[in-house]
Formats: sequence, structure tokens, C-alpha cells
Amino acid sequence: MSQLPETMTFSCLVKKGQCEIRKRPIPALKDYDVLIKMKACNICTVDYQQFMGLREQQGYPMAGGHEGCGVIIARGAKVNDFQIGDLVALGYQGCGHCLECRHGNVSGCTSFRSESEDGYKFGEFGFADYTVKSVDSLYKLNSSLDPSEAAFTEPLATVLNGMKKLHVRPFETVVVIGAGPMGLLNALAARSYGARVIVSELLDEKIATARKMGFIVIDSKAEDPVQRIKEITNGEGADAVIAAVANTKAYEQGIQMLKERHGRFLVFAAGHPGPELNIPANDIHYKEMEIVGTYGGTNDDFEDASKALSMGMIDVSELIEARYPLQDMQKAYQAAVDGNYRISIVFDDQ
Repeated sequence: MSQLPETMTFSCLVKKGQCEIRKRPIPALKDYDVLIKMKACNICTVDYQQFMGLREQQGYPMAGGHEGCGVIIARGAKVNDFQIGDLVALGYQGCGHCLECRHGNVSGCTSFRSESEDGYKFGEFGFADYTVKSVDSLYKLNSSLDPSEAAFTEPLATVLNGMKKLHVRPFETVVVIGAGPMGLLNALAARSYGARVIVSELLDEKIATARKMGFIVIDSKAEDPVQRIKEITNGEGADAVIAAVANTKAYEQGIQMLKERHGRFLVFAAGHPGPELNIPANDIHYKEMEIVGTYGGTNDDFEDASKALSMGMIDVSELIEARYPLQDMQKAYQAAVDGNYRISIVFDDQ
């Protein structure tokens, strides 16, 4: 590219059910910034739930898009470990100075997903043809990766964060409730850790996808998932259960699926309005149960996710439902609301 662009074209949500395509000047590169030509950015639940009006607290205009990847086309004066042409995934950008940032837990930073200087909420600008990022929020990827698959680095990082908290070990039985994109991503990760993975799901299309991916699948509308888990495990129950749907009933079933002692339960998904987790405190005490929460991924999780995708150890190709260009963002949001898996915004070479 002989001449660098001066403006970026991006999508932002301006109110419930409506997005706009806008332009703004590309910010000047600071010493440790790079200019990225975006290749793909997938629509996350955080994005499409605001499109649905379920996350109004996030504010407008919202220039989101954080499940993304692109190619570096320009570097700041002090960038030396990233090269022009590198394919990179977008990570989390914090202040870099607070305790959470210093420990690599950037999602705990008070400036995480803060408003941009020109008033855009979240201010991540992943749904854009070009974006500027600091190198401390980027992760290198194998350049041969399909961009829509490379864009799974962020969600996979959040999943790996939960796996590490659950201490998943080889030959354990792990149940994942929900066969949506994050449920199956959890299932893929648990399988890569050497666990036997069972997926519980209601919807026929998702059941078919989970079976296609080789998982043991329980059709929870046709049989009692708790009873079926007991049968599969010869009455013992699961070592760990991951709730990849935010639903009170799913939580109740998940707790009942656990083995009698030392079971682990991960609350992975968030819901709006929030579900309830109803469990007697004495059960946690006497059964020595672990209830684990997880949100986001650490810097180490991003590194691991980028390696897992780059080496082909986790295949996310089945989790991409459709691809749309940026100019069809309104249609893409609706497809994300109506669909089962990830909708990917892709950018043509210029």
C-alpha cells in the first residue's frame, strides 16, 4: 500500500435496532501504536444484545467490535516486535498501569472498553476497515488462518480462562449446557484438554452441529438431561459442568449433574435480565463443591488462544454461520439475532 489512508469507515449502533456507517479521521500513531487493516470482526453477544435493546446501559453511539483480526500496515516509532504484514488478533486495551493491568487481567481495568475521545461508547472500532491499536493489546497469528476463524481469538481466550479456573484434567467428564457458539467453543477446549465432553441442548439445529463435531449430545427436550448424565457416568455424575447459557433452569440442572463430592460448576454466560443461581449453602459445604465464575481472558489466555488457533489445535470453522461486508451491517446484526452461530464482518482487500 503506497499511501496510508487518512480516514476510517466504521459501524456504530445509534439506538436500539439501528446502526450507521460513519467516517472519522484515523488517529495519529503513538510510539507503540500500529495501524491495522481489518480482515474480519465477528459479532459478539455483547454487540447484538445491544442491537436488541438488552444492554442499554452500555450507551450510544456504540462503536464496538472486539472479536477481530487484521494486518499491520504501519507502525509507531518504537514498535520493533511487530512487523508490517503481521496478522494480529485484537485483545483488551486497558490503562496499562493499574494493578489489574499489571497482572494481565485487563478486563478488570476501570478504563476497559471506555469511551473514545470523540464520544463513542466502548470505542473499540473493530467493525471498521482500519483501526489503531497499541501493541500491548495485540496477538500474532498464523497468516494462513481464515480471518473469520482468526477472529475467534478473543472468545477462545475467555473460554481458556474458564478452563484454567476449572482445572480440567484428562479423562474427566465435562458437561457443557448449551450448543451455541460459546458452548461449543467450551466443548472444543475441554476436549483439547483430554476430557470426555457431553453437550446438552434443546434446539435441533444446534444438536445436529454438536453431533457433527463429534460430541456426545443430549437432546434435553426429549429426555431428562440430569438422568442421562447419571446413566452415561454409571451413576457418578460429571466432574465439571459449564453453563454456557444464562438460565436459572439450566443452572439447576447443571448442579444436579455434578458428582456427589468435589464437583465443579462454571457460570460462563451472562444474561440480561440476570438469571438466579439457587443452591443451598450446605450443599456447597458438605459436597465440597466449587462454584466458579469467569469473565474475559487474561493476556496469557490470549497468547494461548492465538497459539491454539494458529497450530490448528482447535477448529472453529463450524461456528461461522455467515459472512457480511461492512456496508450490510444492519442485515448482519439481524442475522446474528436470528441465527445460531457467529456472523462475521469481512473486509475485502483494497
